[in-house]
Amino acid sequence: MRGAVAAGHQLTAEAGARILSEGGNAVDACIAAAFMSWVAESPLTGPGAGGFMLVHRARDRSTRLLDFFVSTPGLGAPARRPAEMEAVDVDFSGESTQMFHIGSASCAVPGAAAGLHAAHRRFGSLPWRALIEPATEAAQTGIELTRPQAYLHAILDLILRHTEEGRRVYGVGGARLGPGDVLRLPDLAGTLERLAEQPADLYTGELAAAIVGHLEATGGAVTADDLRRYRVIWRRPVRAGFRGCVFESNPPPSSGGVLIGYGLELLDRLAADGRAGAPGSTAALAALVEVMREQDRARQGRFTTRLHRGGLVRQLFGEGNIKAALKRIEAGAAGAVSAAPPGGTTHISVIDADGNAASLSASTGSGSGVIVPRTGITLNNMLGEYDLNPGGRVRAAGHRMTSMMAPSIVLREGTPRLVVGSAGSVRLRGAIMQVVVNVVGHGLPVGEAIDRPRVHVDEPHVHCEGGLDAGSVDELEAAGYDVVRWRRRNLFFGGAAAVEQADDGSLAAAGDPRRGGYGVVVG
Repeated sequence: MRGAVAAGHQLTAEAGARILSEGGNAVDACIAAAFMSWVAESPLTGPGAGGFMLVHRARDRSTRLLDFFVSTPGLGAPARRPAEMEAVDVDFSGESTQMFHIGSASCAVPGAAAGLHAAHRRFGSLPWRALIEPATEAAQTGIELTRPQAYLHAILDLILRHTEEGRRVYGVGGARLGPGDVLRLPDLAGTLERLAEQPADLYTGELAAAIVGHLEATGGAVTADDLRRYRVIWRRPVRAGFRGCVFESNPPPSSGGVLIGYGLELLDRLAADGRAGAPGSTAALAALVEVMREQDRARQGRFTTRLHRGGLVRQLFGEGNIKAALKRIEAGAAGAVSAAPPGGTTHISVIDADGNAASLSASTGSGSGVIVPRTGITLNNMLGEYDLNPGGRVRAAGHRMTSMMAPSIVLREGTPRLVVGSAGSVRLRGAIMQVVVNVVGHGLPVGEAIDRPRVHVDEPHVHCEGGLDAGSVDELEAAGYDVVRWRRRNLFFGGAAAVEQADDGSLAAAGDPRRGGYGVVVG
């Protein structure tokens, strides 16, 4: 087999698979899939996004993370009072209403285009243009909205069509696009063509000037200096043990990988002590819930500050802290913090024939509602994502923001066993952790592991997805947990995409049906 790709949309996965079939490596495929996701998953990602790529090289068994997440704006600008963000109430699937903070004042400095180019310079084997052309063609000719994508458009409609430019792109005849409608992005096609010719144009060229000019005119803070001085950062992944394997993920100053690793370390100890429970049992659900509560407890206090200062992983994974956490879990006494609104993220997982792996997560947050005219560039609203930027307080210009995104790889004896990541804001860490437990801990096939119903803790509630064993949920409620029962599967619980490599080297890939995900194995 030439490899396998899993992503949040069929076109995204197929773009990566095509590159693998043409002899490209895992990073080539991941880059091509990422560009296609700008078209097929435009409410979630694009040139205005930030993200991370975790790359494992088979030849030396090394893993490195490319951090191309957003940074705070304002370099080279006089100090001024920040403009007000706009508040928009969005009805999330009829279950709850969430407030989003959008507009030009919410936009941080994007890093997606810089990150993909840095990955290609370091690891790519096929020409840069060849990785962009499929996305350019799709943006020009248009894509038919699937039912899951149209559902996402409906949830984010107030943001997508917030401006005249947004209404032109994401609407027809004054109404939003629906299932079967064709979304055409000719301006984005032009931007992709420009990046194929001039990869740095978004940071030093005409695209940069268009972004800065539009934001200056509409109350944004991103400057020409912000874009010109933006840099991709190379980091060593955070590592944790689980069932004899090594879990690798996004390190500080981001939080998702750290918290997932912490949770897996706790679950590994509980399993060793016989307290993890059989899959789907009340004991297993309770163990997951208490570990999630312990993860939330770790986020209390000056957690974000500690991520940036260093030493947090050593303290969190230290033997004394692990033992104290296990005692709290046994007593059911872990504290927690409230969850954030659902965010827009997409993920791509790839393994190639040589055993190289790439795991990429990218996001525009919930989107700012700002589309730079004549470019098709939808900008992020990361300054308005209050879980990442509490209270909307903007730190010093040029500061790399923290993120919950956690592109991850599980290694068994130095070889990729599982490549996984997820969408879902604070819920993505629970989705990833549960997929890892299902595949590595319980031996489930990757498709079944992703499809399996999930739980999520949002104090004081324990959200139980439709499909969980009713008896086990009843017993969980009887034990005193405040259970919220969902009738069916829902994208609230994340959108995972994963590739699994079995002991015999065979591959399997699966995207999350909650978000219309898709997996391809290339023969």
